[in-house]
Formats: sequence, C-alpha cells, structure tokens
Amino acid sequence: MAEKIVRTKEMVWVLDPMEKMLGPVANGGTIIAHTAPGCWGPMITPEGPSGHEVTKPVEVEGAEVGDAVALKIKKVKILSQATVSGTDQPKEGYFNGDPFVAARCPVCNINNPECEVTGTGEESIRCKECGNPVTPFGFGSGYTMVFDQETNTAITLNAEGSEEVASNASELASLPPESKQYPINLWARADLPGLVTRIRPMIGNIGSCPSVPFPSSHNAGDFAQFLIDAPHDYALKKEELAQRTDGHMDADEVREGAVLLVPVKVPGAGIYIGDVHAMQGDGEIAGHTTDVSAEVELEVEVIKELNLDGPILLPNKEDLPFLAQPHDSDLREAARSLGEKFKTQLEEEVFPFQSFGSGANLNEAVENGLERIAKLFDMPLDEVKNRVTIAGSISISRLPGVVQVTAMVARSYLKNLGIDQIYQEKYS
Repeated sequence: MAEKIVRTKEMVWVLDPMEKMLGPVANGGTIIAHTAPGCWGPMITPEGPSGHEVTKPVEVEGAEVGDAVALKIKKVKILSQATVSGTDQPKEGYFNGDPFVAARCPVCNINNPECEVTGTGEESIRCKECGNPVTPFGFGSGYTMVFDQETNTAITLNAEGSEEVASNASELASLPPESKQYPINLWARADLPGLVTRIRPMIGNIGSCPSVPFPSSHNAGDFAQFLIDAPHDYALKKEELAQRTDGHMDADEVREGAVLLVPVKVPGAGIYIGDVHAMQGDGEIAGHTTDVSAEVELEVEVIKELNLDGPILLPNKEDLPFLAQPHDSDLREAARSLGEKFKTQLEEEVFPFQSFGSGANLNEAVENGLERIAKLFDMPLDEVKNRVTIAGSISISRLPGVVQVTAMVARSYLKNLGIDQIYQEKYS
C-alpha cells in the first residue's frame, strides 16, 4: 500500500531499474531524504562504483512509463558543519578507464578494492590488502569550509582549522548512518584560507531512474560519455545514453521552492536525491563545489502522458533570466497599446518554460535542449531559437555539457500538455 510519507533509509551508488525500490509513496505524498555528500566523498571511496552516493530510488504510486512526476522542493536543509572540496586531478594507474567508477589499486591490481582509514590527509585511504594509498583522485587546489547557517555565512579555513575539522571528519560531515563513503573532511586542504561567501543550498543530482543501469554521477549527457564502450561493468553503447534521465544537472536554481518535472522511464519512476551543495555559481567551473549532507523534502505529483525526454524546471521567480520574468500588468498594458497601434493581437498569457539539455559539450547540450522543446510542443526548431533569443536565455548549469534553455511560451502550449495549472500556481 502506498504511504503518504516515505523516508529514505538506504543509499546506492548505481541507479539500477532492476533493483527493488523503496515505497511506494502515494501520488501527492512526500519523500523525506537524508542525503550524503556527493562528489568528493564518493570520489575518495574506491569501493564505490560512482562519483555520487544517492538515496535509493522511491516508487511513486501510479507512475507509468511515458508519464512525468512533478517534484515540489519544500525543504533543503544543510546538516553538515564543514566540508572539503576543490579542483580534481585524476591519478594515472589508479583507475581502469574511469576514475569515478573503476578505481583500482596499482599494487594489487584489484578493481574497487576494500580500504581502511589511516590518519588524515590525502594518503589516509589505503588498500586493505597491501596498505597502499589508493584513491584515484588528488586535489589541484583544495579548501576546507565551515558554515554558520543562522547568518547564511561560510568561510574557508587555514591549515590549523582544517586539521581540526579533519580530526572530527565524520561528525562534522553528518553522514547518514547508511552511507558507505569516507568523509572528504579527512583531507584537510587549506589552499584558499579566509575566503568569505554566502550559503544558498541547491540539489545537484535529483530525478528519476534511467531505464538501464547508470552510475548515479553519470546520469547526464556529459558524464555519460565516460560509459561509452568503457572497460568496466557499467559500459554502455552510445545509443543507450538516450535512456538516461539527466538527474545530474548541477543547476543552482534547483533549490527550495522550485518545481522539477522529471520523465518516467521505468514503472514507478524511481525518485532519488543526492549531491546537495551549500552554494554554487553557474557552470560549477571548478568541477566541484561544497558537498554536504542535507535533509530534503519533496512533494510528488504524477502527470499522465507528458512524455518528457529530460527534466523541466520551474525556478523561483528571482532565479529566472531577465527576459523570462513573468509579465506584470504594466508591461501587458504597454504591450497591448503598442499592439493596437500596429494592429497586432498579443499572444495569450505566457509563462517561462525551462528545459535542460545535456551532451558531450556545450554545443551538443544546447542543441539537445532546443530539440527537446521543439519536440514537446511540436514547434519549429527555428521558432524555438527565436523565442529563446528574444524572450529567454541559455544558461550553463555545468561544464562541460549541461544547460538550461528558457523561453516564454503561451499558456495554450502548456494546457495541451496538461501542465498549465502547475505554471499558474507557481507564477501567477
């Protein structure tokens, strides 16, 4: 029987549609998740076949292939008190084709070896068999950050402060009990001391289960390139990448108050959550940001027969591009007067429509996002390009290849898809 509230109690590395899901959660119900940090913790955990550790997918009552699920993000609360992050440097010889998925011990030649922790620092994760430091990544430039959530303030620490965090690494990371990752706080990097920034939590990896197994960090068109004919168990053919659901978006607008529409590509949808960041600028230019444990609360609503290929976001109004801000009465009245002068009737009420696109690079990602809008609305591609140019925007979510494509569209387009009411509630 479906439950009104489902609390996640397990973590996974791989999104596997053949594995039993949690739940089901009722249509209109709530998922409450305690998420583990993404990126760096999993990246220094050689046992895990993914660059992310996410919540086990939750089945949604009534969600069938070809439907969509609206995820209304009600809460994103940081639980970690500190984290460590920075730019990465893959270490040759310590992985088999993909450092995120297939770590190996260069001494034992064991893939995804069992490890143990010895002390702190970048050589603290060691192969249980031979004792060799075995993480497939090192830092280029790294930092330790602590948070004051009462004032939404964060600072990076010097070497002494970083060592203090490392000495209490797991507790300050607030890892869920079910998490299997090693806390990156052990690494105590302090290359950027004294930097001040603001806290604004967002969710980097959230969505539905792909229809073939994907390492959770690779569920997007850019990271998925690593899987093409890879020399490990999660290799895929290029054409199989279309079965992804693009949950790993790293868009800083996916935060409390936003609504995300995700495709259903397996029965029950399989909603999962992970990779919450304390803050992030557009593009995640360093490749990584401040990974934290968090409490996330979602309301779910099934939308029948929407047939999405990838996610659609309804950002908070303040996060919309300038040209896609909702029209106020003064603008509409001025536009009507201008239309009457030139004998032109205005489009009906319009709303900001934002689709994600992903690919091997930014050009492919933009093309993917534009084509998704054209296909969904049965709209000529050139018209989509015009709308995006003069009443929308292209925004970079993550390098090398995830973007947000925004355009103003008339309510009739949304009504034909059965989603106009969601837009009306969010923006009117």
